[in-house]
Amino acid sequence: MVTWQLTIDANDPSRLARFWAPLLGYEPQPPPAGHDSWVDWYRSVGVPEEELTDIGPDYCDRLHDPAGEGPTIWFQIVPEGKTVTKNRLHLDVYPGGRDKSRPMEQRRREVQEAVDRAVADGASVVRRVIDDHSCFAVMQDPEGNEFCLS
Repeated sequence: MVTWQLTIDANDPSRLARFWAPLLGYEPQPPPAGHDSWVDWYRSVGVPEEELTDIGPDYCDRLHDPAGEGPTIWFQIVPEGKTVTKNRLHLDVYPGGRDKSRPMEQRRREVQEAVDRAVADGASVVRRVIDDHSCFAVMQDPEGNEFCLS
């Protein structure tokens, strides 16, 4: 059996975790057993204290699917910012599910509501496509990573 997690480079992992959790229906992953916080766990595995100075006790850089169906997500801190304008990999998020038999008006409403929430949480809209057969928005998260809402 293969298991995997999605790892996303980030300058502010905790911020991106807070952004993505509600969008995906995920929750912050609790720290490993025996640790009161992720900071406590990072100390236990030898992360130097100077790398933990900007991290508070509520810091969380990992998300999990509360239903246990999706992969875990780790927002890995990196010093450099995003250097390309187009991602080679992106997430497609379906706020109303993937059932294409729903009326187009309902799908448009679901996508628009998800776009509004994402923008309120720090995302930006790159472009929208709304026609007789399609309804989606190409978005960027607070650090410029592309994703689609459809």
